[in-house]
Amino acid sequence: MNTIIETKRLILRPVSMADAQDFYEMDSNPNVHKYLGNNPIKTIGQSKLWIEDILEQYQEFNIGRLAVIKKDTNEFLGWSGLKYERQLREEFNYYDIGYRFKEKHWGNGYATESAIASLQFGFNDLKLKKICAAADVNHTASNHILKKIGLQHSGTFTYENERCNWYVITDPSLTLP
Repeated sequence: MNTIIETKRLILRPVSMADAQDFYEMDSNPNVHKYLGNNPIKTIGQSKLWIEDILEQYQEFNIGRLAVIKKDTNEFLGWSGLKYERQLREEFNYYDIGYRFKEKHWGNGYATESAIASLQFGFNDLKLKKICAAADVNHTASNHILKKIGLQHSGTFTYENERCNWYVITDPSLTLP
C-alpha cells in the first residue's frame, strides 16, 4: 500500500516494522489502553504482531491504519485511519475509522485532524459508501471526536463485557473540510 495523506500539520503514511519501538511506547502505556480492555502490551514482540496485522490489512484489503507523523519534527505520534473490521461486531463486517496516539500527544487535535483526512480519503479516493466507528461509552474524548468529525450515534452494543457506542457516517458532506 502506498497511501500517503497530508494535512496541515501531519503526514499519514503506511506503517512499517521500523515503527515497532514507537508502537511499543504507545501501547505499553496503561492510560492508552484504559478503554481498550485494560491490557497494555508488555513486549516489543507484541508491537510487531500488531504491525503484522496492519500489513496484512494492506495486502488483503488495500487499506489499513496509517502512522501519523508530525511534519515539522518527523516524530511518530500514533496511528489513525481506516481498516476493514471483521471482529468487533460479530453480526457484520464494516469499514472502521480509528486512531490511537502516544499520551504525550493527547489534546492537540491530532486525532481529529487525522480522522477527518481519513474520512475524506475513504469517501473521495476509495469511494466508500459508509464508514463506522465504536467507542467505549465511558471514553469521553473518543466519543467527542467521533461526533465532531461528523459520525452519527447509532446505538450501543457490548464487546467483551464493555458497553460501546456505535457511530455511522454515510454522507461525506457532513465531515469537516
